[in-house]
Amino acid sequence: MIIQVFGKKKCNETKKAERFFSERKIKIQIIDLLEKGFSKRELESVLNNYDIEELLDKDGKEYKKRNLKYMVYNTKELLMENPILFKTPIVRNKSKVTVGYSPEEWKKWLVEKE
Repeated sequence: MIIQVFGKKKCNETKKAERFFSERKIKIQIIDLLEKGFSKRELESVLNNYDIEELLDKDGKEYKKRNLKYMVYNTKELLMENPILFKTPIVRNKSKVTVGYSPEEWKKWLVEKE
């Protein structure tokens, strides 16, 4: 089992996800969204599980700083151009995906593995 964790280096929720898997000795691949971002194919796999609006971090500083609450925009284009606006961590295990810190769901994945 190799888990992909898409996040930001300074994000506390991403750090907590990394710690969750490392404590359980589960291999993870960490993808920094600010360096690499999502490929279109990776994003599509996430969108099979979540609506694009759920990926936008509307509670984050950057969303507020850009005053996006009062603007009209294409969410998918906005996220692809500005990966800092993703809600993180986005954790992927094959076709399963979670957005945000979701230890209860990840524990289910580990049980299924056994």
